[in-house]
Amino acid sequence: MSILVVGSVALDTLRFPGGNVHERVLGGSASYFSLAASLFSPVRLVGVVGGDFSPAHMELLRRHQVDLAGLEIVKDGETFFWDGEYLDDMNERVTHETKLGVFGAFAPKLPAGWESSDDVFCGNIDPELQAHVLAACGKRRFAALDTMNLWINIRREALLAALRRVDLLFLNDSEAKLLTGAGNLLTAAREVLRLGPARVVIKRGEYGVFMLGPDGPFAAPALPLDDAVDPTGAGDSFAGGFFGSLSQEPALDEAAFRRACVAGTLAASFTCQGIGVTRLAEIGRPDYDRRLAEFVRLTRLG
Repeated sequence: MSILVVGSVALDTLRFPGGNVHERVLGGSASYFSLAASLFSPVRLVGVVGGDFSPAHMELLRRHQVDLAGLEIVKDGETFFWDGEYLDDMNERVTHETKLGVFGAFAPKLPAGWESSDDVFCGNIDPELQAHVLAACGKRRFAALDTMNLWINIRREALLAALRRVDLLFLNDSEAKLLTGAGNLLTAAREVLRLGPARVVIKRGEYGVFMLGPDGPFAAPALPLDDAVDPTGAGDSFAGGFFGSLSQEPALDEAAFRRACVAGTLAASFTCQGIGVTRLAEIGRPDYDRRLAEFVRLTRLG
């Protein structure tokens, strides 16, 4: 199965307690998603970068089965840049600087044939762009999108229109409550399904994942880690692992989606163990399989 991702490719400066700073490392939703999904299947990436984007970053992505034919390079522009600092509580961070650069005028362009991709993921971009991509990919098997508080607040109608085009919505618990106005997680999930998607996956960070679909609710814990160093990109890695797992499934039944939730959880756990994409770029399928066995032992009853 072919996987298509449309999203941001960025350069991040990451700051941590104690003055630990990592400058202009590879980031962006499409980067994390692609590296996680590539544990299972090749990925087609659509995004945009500037002339300051390192060829080494592109080579890293290519080594991991990521097709960059859809990555536009604006040589006289600057790549989307984010400078953020994590506090002692890794759930809290401060944004020091955001420069959209060429991403501010991003208009996704699908290479010939990519509109027939089997599984389509729209990362956290303007809902109108998401809807444009989804309309172009009319022969897809499965489609999902991610969103955030900003789009819920300022582009709500466009987001609702995009939701009517997808099979699944990814978001976190605060976003689910903001979108629906519900104060309870299960109620919020039910309200999301009324908006169009057949399923919703609510990412809950260190508390795991909650999914609601036609067969009812499903929940899985996060893998306990004592060496988490950077949560950047964990949610996008979750989506990548989720899509990668689904790409191996001949039938998209309830069991397939439950396995995908676990795959997403494990991909996110790897991401948290390194700065930026470092750890995710180091691992291979055998590492994933060992971690899956560890997760099965963790959750086994009896």
